[in-house]
Amino acid sequence: MNTTKTMETPLWSPLADAVAASNMSAFMGLVNERHGLALAGYDALHAWSVENPALFWDAVWDVAGVIGDKGGTVLADPDKMPGARFFPDARLNFAENLLRGEGADVALLFNNEGETREPVTRAALARDVARFAAVLKSWGVGEGDRVAAFMPNCPETIVAMLAAASIGAVFSSCSPDFGVKGVLDRFGQIEPKVLVACDGYRYAGKVLPAHDKLAEIIAGLPSLEHVAIVPFIGGGPKGLAKTEDWTTLLAAAPDDALTFVRLPFSHPLYIMYSSGTTGIPKCIVHSAGGTLLQHLKEHRLHGDLKPGETLFYFTTCGWMMWNWLVSGLAAGATLALYDGSPFHPSERVLFDYIDRAKIDVFGTSAKFIDAVKKSGLVPRETHDLASMRMILSTGSPLVPESFDFVYEDIKSDVALCSISGGTDIVSCFVLGSPLLPVWRGEIQAKGLGMAVEVWDEAGRPVTGEKGELVCTRPFPSMPVGFWNDPDGAKYRGAYFERFPGVWCHGDFAEITPHGGIVIHGRSDATLNPGGVRIGTAEIYAQVEQLPEVQEALAIGQDWQGDVRVVLFVVMKGGAALDEAMQKRIRDRIRSGASPRHVPAKIVAVADIPRTKSGKITELAVRDIVHGREVKNREALANPEALALYRDLPELAS
Repeated sequence: MNTTKTMETPLWSPLADAVAASNMSAFMGLVNERHGLALAGYDALHAWSVENPALFWDAVWDVAGVIGDKGGTVLADPDKMPGARFFPDARLNFAENLLRGEGADVALLFNNEGETREPVTRAALARDVARFAAVLKSWGVGEGDRVAAFMPNCPETIVAMLAAASIGAVFSSCSPDFGVKGVLDRFGQIEPKVLVACDGYRYAGKVLPAHDKLAEIIAGLPSLEHVAIVPFIGGGPKGLAKTEDWTTLLAAAPDDALTFVRLPFSHPLYIMYSSGTTGIPKCIVHSAGGTLLQHLKEHRLHGDLKPGETLFYFTTCGWMMWNWLVSGLAAGATLALYDGSPFHPSERVLFDYIDRAKIDVFGTSAKFIDAVKKSGLVPRETHDLASMRMILSTGSPLVPESFDFVYEDIKSDVALCSISGGTDIVSCFVLGSPLLPVWRGEIQAKGLGMAVEVWDEAGRPVTGEKGELVCTRPFPSMPVGFWNDPDGAKYRGAYFERFPGVWCHGDFAEITPHGGIVIHGRSDATLNPGGVRIGTAEIYAQVEQLPEVQEALAIGQDWQGDVRVVLFVVMKGGAALDEAMQKRIRDRIRSGASPRHVPAKIVAVADIPRTKSGKITELAVRDIVHGREVKNREALANPEALALYRDLPELAS
């Protein structure tokens, strides 16, 4: 991807009236009034936010209307990273902040491959949270106990999370497509007292019972005392050990008033997991206060989310975007939930949902946008999409041609915000801004309060050059730590070894002349032919534009004392990877990227291994090609695909 070849004008610019009416402009006005400033424009506001973190996060608390006791200190030990403490005297409850609002307002919509349920009002949500919180308390669950969920992205999962948070328990989730070992590798480390699980789920039109899996999972988690089975497909507990029926539990629970335990800002809320493709997953502990404040900032300021708007993100409960989506309740949004395949019964299903649910902010993955493009669907011709004002994209870099597709074939008057962060921070480092234009192939902005820079190998900040994405100052959603890491050694080793005292995120990135950001791939997947670092996303951006190529994956293969680039391609339909096609691929990469990006070998494969959240995994393929064991196949959605890469004769010469 050559960011110097972007168009001279932006693809989209916000209207002046929309800028003036945005939550971010109102926030900037408050900051100016409160501190006697004259900040004008996003760059000035961002610079102030990172130079004055205590003043900035104090203002976010106030503007977002956080429910709780703020305390007298905003930031203690600001120069320690890790070690800084935000709002050390504060007391709050995460669930209390999400369950605000008028009872008759719609809180949740739900769609399962086109099949919908009745909307859930805020009053009904609060009622069910109160009932399940009463169940948890009757089971002896208290502050710090773990409640795990093996669940689809449905209303019951949100009820379980909010009930756990209301009493100070810690919540952790996996999606039901995880294998037994994948679940035990995660939940086995955190020893949950309670499991909330579905009896099965639906995907691509198939009903997939989960009872056999659950029998093994329950047997493999000796810490479990109680299991609540949600009859998602209608089967119920069916005699599974330690189980009770969710519907029966809630019906029998007392209709007591919902109460909230106010806890320290840093009290654990979520335990989330690294992808686990290089070993047993790391258990990342996130705080209630840090998660809440960061998400309120991102939803209300960066997403300009207003009460009554409808927020959607295509996600499962095994991906951090579920946690991010749910926090939209704190901004007063209606959440449009979806579970199942985004292409069943057809590629129209999510666009149908936008029109039916009047979705304002539509979140998806870069791979979904590319797949819609390759399907031939032109949504602007088949759908109204009048409600949709913003599209969010994450999971992998959004290539320039996908920006073109959105504006040409989906909707021309929409804010397209590519966003990037991670499970590590349960939020974003770089994302959109309602004050800024959209430039082709670029993420709009660094997040407010996030001291994001790109550093070269010597630790010097650079612009217009590729390097490591770092954050040089503390922020509230840094993890509390890792589970079972009492001295913090694993936590420090994960983010602070490369540049001591600075968060090194592991993304290979570039800051553009517009002040935007381009992510070129993960640092650990960068290619080094001849000692030159190349981001894999730069290759994908070229080759995946060819209509014959469905998808691609690139690795560096150790070869004759150097590294050579190997490109694997999944061909579309009946297309063949003959010599002419290989030449077209190489010519496209050479002209669109550079001669150094051109692969030494191009190999056709039938499938590409990916994680449960849909991200391709270059590291696992690299290990297979080099004859090394892949340590955690259970982290993959399709581990059988790894066999396609073993002992390939094409790579022996």
